[in-house]
Amino acid sequence: MERVSIYVDGANMYYAQKRLGWFIDFRKLITYFRAHMGMKVSEAYYYTAVDPLARNRDTTFHDYLLHSGYVLRTRPLKGGADGHPQEEVPWERIELAVDMTVDMLLALYQYDTCAILSGDGNFERIVEALRAKCKRVMIFAHPDMTARELRNVVGLNFFDLRDLEMYVARTDRLPDAAAHHAEAIKPAHLDASG
Repeated sequence: MERVSIYVDGANMYYAQKRLGWFIDFRKLITYFRAHMGMKVSEAYYYTAVDPLARNRDTTFHDYLLHSGYVLRTRPLKGGADGHPQEEVPWERIELAVDMTVDMLLALYQYDTCAILSGDGNFERIVEALRAKCKRVMIFAHPDMTARELRNVVGLNFFDLRDLEMYVARTDRLPDAAAHHAEAIKPAHLDASG
């Protein structure tokens, strides 16, 4: 049976879900790989920046991920002079992309297929490196939010999240218009707390 490891870029998926108009049920995502793709899930990782000032909001979602079988990798948001997160803090995204890449390489012998949930072009080189090691790499993302270089390097192994709604969508909660408007101004480093 083909083994798959799943790597979720939380910030990227947060905005993809807003664009989709529905939230991903991350338990169903693991089931999707098992039941619909016939794969054995070796590991599932979720990467996100966390705001120390909003710990209660994040804790519930993080507990859900942990109980769903994910390894949670977090980086604290860096605060400004007043202790609040700065408006533009790209470092957490950079560090999380590095963390994801390192985990993909460290687990290299635990999977046959690497499933990356992100459209971030920073993953172009790791996709090339994994393919050079005879690994299949699958990208799951919203096509309008996927870097051209990532689409180019992954080729036919790009999967449009819009096609997975019936398999992985949460049915208990849908984003409403007010939440969509409020979240549209949220900094890109915040996670998918759906």
